[in-house]
Amino acid sequence: MPKIAPPPGVSDIFPDEATAWLQLESAARKVFGLYGFGELRTPIFEFTEVFQRGLGGETEVVQKEMYTFEDRGGRSLTLRPEGTAGVMRALAGTDAANGVEHRVFYMGPMFRGERPAAGRKRQFHQVGVENVGRPASPGLDAEAIAMLCHFLEEIGITGFNLLINTRGVVSDRPAAEQALAKHFRPHLAEMCDDCRARIDRNVWRILDCKQACCRPFIESAPDPAQFFSAESRDYFKKVCDLLTEQGIPFTVDPRLVRGLDYYVHTVFELTHSGLGAQNAIAGGGRYELTLPGLRNPIPGVGFAAGMERLLIVRDALGVTPPPAPVPKIYLASLGDAALAFNTSFAAKLRHAGISAAIDYDAKSMKSQMRAADRMKAEYVIVIGDSELEAQSAKLKHMADGREIEVKLSLDGVLAALAADAETK
Repeated sequence: MPKIAPPPGVSDIFPDEATAWLQLESAARKVFGLYGFGELRTPIFEFTEVFQRGLGGETEVVQKEMYTFEDRGGRSLTLRPEGTAGVMRALAGTDAANGVEHRVFYMGPMFRGERPAAGRKRQFHQVGVENVGRPASPGLDAEAIAMLCHFLEEIGITGFNLLINTRGVVSDRPAAEQALAKHFRPHLAEMCDDCRARIDRNVWRILDCKQACCRPFIESAPDPAQFFSAESRDYFKKVCDLLTEQGIPFTVDPRLVRGLDYYVHTVFELTHSGLGAQNAIAGGGRYELTLPGLRNPIPGVGFAAGMERLLIVRDALGVTPPPAPVPKIYLASLGDAALAFNTSFAAKLRHAGISAAIDYDAKSMKSQMRAADRMKAEYVIVIGDSELEAQSAKLKHMADGREIEVKLSLDGVLAALAADAETK
């Protein structure tokens, strides 16, 4: 039968793959919970203005990558391209707008109209964290970075590189922007079309360009931080000192700006060689987000990690995902009476926490045993008229053929499984 593919840039996740996803999600809930974060679930689409105002109208995401549509009421809606803006929209209606700290994490699908590539899809998944409401604090910034590193270690990812930088504050930027524009203008003829447009629209985006023709001019650009205030530089030094005190290695990258306009002060990105050229696996920073209906921006710090990318890195490192669930017991039926008994018995086993499989059609024993093998069932119990009359059967271990006499009752099966576990 021909395979019916999903649209470009999206993927199906089958049960044998889903176990790895569940492992990442469980690790996130465990680690983030240790730091006092609770899960927040927001809609997968928002009013378009939430992203236009929150992310910045000049960002690549807003200008080129969002999936925006009009609903039947004439409202402009957008599938979420990232998680922070929706989280902030939700928390804007709480006391976070009055300086009260909220610690939340999220996970789920995001959507961007990008060219699909390894680790980059049009529907992708993120796990992220936001600490919202509290004024800017070097300690909270360092904690977010430490928590991200903790999470990666929990899921078996080692060998990553932590890059950090400062974006300063809004009042720092005019002088830095003038210096960057002065540096880039003489070279525009040799740079890509996007960067030629960015010089007037948003010069910071040039530092994010990955085109080979632009990289020499980016590498020779002045460090924007030298134009920042002493207070901003001191803030960043405190973050660096806190990471050093915790034994977290990092590299200061003066070209790191991240792709969204809401960042202030600390920004960071984690990369890994297991991804190849597109090597970023997670990133974030401190931000001030302006949302519709709010007079003042809300402060926060957080990060997001691409789950597809994390799985690629784990695979490159040889981290083995958990196996897909398999039936503990396959109940094979010989005759209608046995099938009726097994239907009821399977329900009792499942309610007792024992996974059980059964074929509800009157198939041959050979066919049923093939099904048990295909499902990778650990045990098989064959029940026919004689087993029903004796209320006893054989519990067969599929891996080595061992058989144990078992009473056809829930207690009997539980006792047989316990006895077999002791002999292993």
